[in-house]
Amino acid sequence: MKFKFFIPILFLFVVLSSCKTQQSTVATPASTDVTQIQGGMWIPSELKGKNEAEIKMLGGNLTAEAIYNTEKPSIKDAIVHFDGGCTAEIISDKGLILTNHHCGYDAIQQHSSVAHDYLTDGFWSENLNAELPNPGMTASLIVSMDNVTDKVFANTKNLQGEELNNAIKSNIENLKKETKIEPWQEIQIKPFSNGNEYYLIVSEVFKDIRLVGAPPSSIGKFGADTDNWMWPRHSGDFSLFRIYADADNRPATYNENNVPYKPKHFLPIKTSGVETGDFTMVFGFPGRTDEYLPAIAIDKIVNKLNPDKIKLREASLVIMDKYMRKDPKIKIQYSSKYASIANYWKKWIGETQGLTKTNAVAKKKVLETDFQKMVNEKNLTQYQNILSDFEKLYPELTDKTQARDYFIEIFLRNVDALTLAFQLYQLQRVNDNQGVAAFQKEKDQLMDNIKTFYKDFNKDVDEELFAQLMYLYDAKYARTKLSDEGRKIQWQNIAKELYANSKILTYEGLNGILNGNNKSPLADLNKDPLLAFANEYIKKFYDELNPKYLEVKSQTDELQKNYIKGLKEVFPNMRYFPDANSTLRVTYGQVKGYEPRDGMRYEPNTHLEGVMEKYIPGDYEFDVSERLIDLYKTKDFGTYAENGKLPVNFVGTNHTTGGNSGSPVLDADGNLIGLNFDRVWEGTMSDYFYDANICRNVMVDARYVLFVIDKYAGAQRLIDEMKLVN
Repeated sequence: MKFKFFIPILFLFVVLSSCKTQQSTVATPASTDVTQIQGGMWIPSELKGKNEAEIKMLGGNLTAEAIYNTEKPSIKDAIVHFDGGCTAEIISDKGLILTNHHCGYDAIQQHSSVAHDYLTDGFWSENLNAELPNPGMTASLIVSMDNVTDKVFANTKNLQGEELNNAIKSNIENLKKETKIEPWQEIQIKPFSNGNEYYLIVSEVFKDIRLVGAPPSSIGKFGADTDNWMWPRHSGDFSLFRIYADADNRPATYNENNVPYKPKHFLPIKTSGVETGDFTMVFGFPGRTDEYLPAIAIDKIVNKLNPDKIKLREASLVIMDKYMRKDPKIKIQYSSKYASIANYWKKWIGETQGLTKTNAVAKKKVLETDFQKMVNEKNLTQYQNILSDFEKLYPELTDKTQARDYFIEIFLRNVDALTLAFQLYQLQRVNDNQGVAAFQKEKDQLMDNIKTFYKDFNKDVDEELFAQLMYLYDAKYARTKLSDEGRKIQWQNIAKELYANSKILTYEGLNGILNGNNKSPLADLNKDPLLAFANEYIKKFYDELNPKYLEVKSQTDELQKNYIKGLKEVFPNMRYFPDANSTLRVTYGQVKGYEPRDGMRYEPNTHLEGVMEKYIPGDYEFDVSERLIDLYKTKDFGTYAENGKLPVNFVGTNHTTGGNSGSPVLDADGNLIGLNFDRVWEGTMSDYFYDANICRNVMVDARYVLFVIDKYAGAQRLIDEMKLVN
């Protein structure tokens, strides 16, 4: 579930400092070998030259101007940053946007009930008036991206430390003030390459986004968690929304008088399919990669950090799954949260295996040896101790990251009551730091938005999650001297007592505390036993755990910044792309199968017959609706089949990560041929180390999307909006 509470400043501190959630040393050799030019997340405003040439080598016909242009319509004008965490694309002149089913999942869930279960049955609006609004949802379009590194670093040559940081902040603020934008536009200046570069990004953020259509989960989430991150896949992972604008075609909050947005460009959809070797370009907003981390960092991820997080999430999933299988209401309540937790649980498992299989640590050490040799030969003293300093700092950083991960997983990810307690602790901090007026404002906003939390909260499920995860925390950090079984029983008893006596676990109870005593609501709030328990851990997080983590993290970040700078200086002929940071990027590749292990060969395409082969009647992951079965039996595929077979998914060599979910997959001429939604398990390590041999992105074939809209749902009005090309 999403917690859309509005206590922005303090909560943002925690989220950003945890930032790195949702990827070789990444320098790409200058080469004419097509196997060496697949990988990289390139800035769309800087594609002229080498990137353009590589696109042509891979079979693409697109020019840099066709992809990104601020003077006339270009493909970038159809690429949408969807709700802050996914990508979508505009596919009609009426603002219709296509994204993943899992990206729209929260919205579909919020509109669902036992009586109208759109997750199970799907949703298809009959007309514009039937499209469903989604308060808080956003869709952003990029107006421009400009490199402003020189301006950000102006007059900072001889500055260091805090003095340098303050000068950079001042330059950024001045740049924002000097940049002329329209009143309805927004501006941000973001660091790239770990702070070695800065870009000024102007965007338009639309806030009236309505649900148009979604297939049932038996199509949109077919295979669910079992198939997640796997290949072969057979998922119709898509949903449809629409951007609405005011009468002047500008961003506006929801209003019944708003009209469908008229885009500068929308993507035609190709219906003739894809073949092995075809050019593919993914255009979207990848969230986070760390391609340039040193070998010791990867070693700690594989052997320390990932195993702990996997264990915590696995414990949560077992408990939620048990309750979801027993109760349809709980299944609806926890479906979105379960999917969210399971997503990275499974990803971390595959990532660890991939990094191990490809010998990522050893390969990074080879580069580091060459780097150190060149630094010594050239007497580049500013880079002399970077690698040795990494070796000193990373063990300490790992210890502090582990403790921090435990807190975040338990208090911010898996146990709803503790997440609520964290929000209420922050509410108290607003009162302490900003005064009563600010407290009252935040309190009112909290109570307005918290109803969604209680709608998707089950006390029994959460109590068991609390007991199990706190037991694991206790076992890790040995806060008691009990036996393992005794520790387990202790936490079960603690959970039972806290959940029986806490008043914050119902809306009425929390409302009574916060509004029942206007003179001193905090006094009543702090008497709650669950909050008193949580506050001890949260206070320690703020006062000790997080500051110590940030202190060491800032040192490694500074080293990382200099390491990237050093790599570029020492190896100037290698090509580098900035790590992903949720900004607009282009990645290109080809449709291609792969061999994950000896004796196993995966083809790049799957078909509807594979859905039927996996079909398990009544199973929540592999059930198939009667409607789809009938269409399959009668081969009623319309014009979307090829040689009598209906395509479903395909894979390619595009370098993607979280945030690329929903990204359009374009052919050589810029037509939509698919919808990115996943990566293969063996290649999830591409967040840290891209290997073209096993890294594959997974895509829904556009023909399957059209088939479901047309033949399955009968939503001809939506097909009529689109421009289909063959």
